[in-house]
Amino acid sequence: MAGCGADPVSSAPSAAAGSSAPAAPAQSPSPAGESSRTPAPGISGDGVHSGNVTHLANVPLGAPLNGPQAWGTDLAFQGDYAFVGNFDGFSIFDISDPAQPSPASQVLCPGEQNDISVSGDLLFLSIDSARNGPECEAQRGEPESDGWEGIRIFDIKDKAHPKFVSAVRTDCGSHTHTLVPGEKADRLYLYISSPGPEPTSSTCPAPHNKISVVEVPVETPEKAKVVSTPALSDTAGQGGIGGCHDITAYPEKNLAAAACFGDGILLDITDRVNPTVLQHVKDEENFAIWHSATFNNDATKVVFGDELGGGVAATCDANTPKTKGANAVYDLTSERRLELRGYFKIPREQTAEENCVAHNGSLLPVPGKDIMVQAWYQGGVSVWDFTDSTAPKEIGFFERGPVQGVGGSWSAYYYNGHIYSSDITRGLDVLRIDDPLTDPASKVRIKELNAQTQVSY
Repeated sequence: MAGCGADPVSSAPSAAAGSSAPAAPAQSPSPAGESSRTPAPGISGDGVHSGNVTHLANVPLGAPLNGPQAWGTDLAFQGDYAFVGNFDGFSIFDISDPAQPSPASQVLCPGEQNDISVSGDLLFLSIDSARNGPECEAQRGEPESDGWEGIRIFDIKDKAHPKFVSAVRTDCGSHTHTLVPGEKADRLYLYISSPGPEPTSSTCPAPHNKISVVEVPVETPEKAKVVSTPALSDTAGQGGIGGCHDITAYPEKNLAAAACFGDGILLDITDRVNPTVLQHVKDEENFAIWHSATFNNDATKVVFGDELGGGVAATCDANTPKTKGANAVYDLTSERRLELRGYFKIPREQTAEENCVAHNGSLLPVPGKDIMVQAWYQGGVSVWDFTDSTAPKEIGFFERGPVQGVGGSWSAYYYNGHIYSSDITRGLDVLRIDDPLTDPASKVRIKELNAQTQVSY
């Protein structure tokens, strides 16, 4: 399913534990959000946006990546290219003109969920559904205990003709992965996150309280292999689920934040092969599925997201409290301790038919401010400011109307002046935000973006 496929938990409101009382999110939109709910241009009137957000382009899903469950998933960027994961493979788009993205190539390579990252001439895909082999032609594995799951590696030197290079099998597969550069440029590491245990799989026994670390020699990626499987907890998480959903690394700070279903974990990654746990944090009152994490630029804060309902439930409706299916903002002290300060959830209530919950996002590189863009499935794309940890607020948004079944923005990231959103059923969207608060971000240019591998600006 879109996320973990878990059932929503009780939505009774209550306070969360923390060193100080966290503030509830603002209930009213920012002035930018109040000023305009007019149809966004170019999408046939089926979308709304704040006055400071412009919808520039949409590229629909195209063959061969447009089947009945060819869902658009995660994004990565390099130079003038965007890389878009899809349950059936991945696409590469030329975004040298962000208002007119053009396909460079599409690769048919089924394997949910094809979480994607890029580094130099290499592209990596996460496979978390059993196949009968690592190749793109492999069919679904039967039985699951004999299936292959893990990481696929491609050579993308020629963007028009990506080539499959090799694959690495990992315990419990790879739901997501995080690229971490080695101390030397000749090595890359992938931190592999996956849920478990799986009773029918011989490779995913209980309690599955670990991640896998894959080492990739840059010049000989076919020699990539698992080099460690560090345990991050003593037991499985909530409901017996172990492992992690997602890990965000900040290599310059030698830190990582892991969202591991039942709790959030702060890691020291000075030793890339053997990360060590600094702290566990829990939010048993409000969080159901710890899904993802984002540091602010100074690494003095961490935003954890809760994917209540596993991405397939309507948790942005009037009946779900603003502290559930939301983001929690933690301050990260100089002693490297996390302290809960506040929550953020989009202020626009969705219908009971719209799957909506906090999902993938990234920082806008605004000096001196903590601003993030984030996907909310059918809640759309939200730009929000958490400079004040206790009172985060939305400053811009774009969303479409309800679609039948699961849909909406899976990932929304800021890259070199524009926002790119991977819509599950509608394809690639390009947005621009024009606001005095966010305009300084347009001056920052980077060569590569994997949102779960943060770099300073």
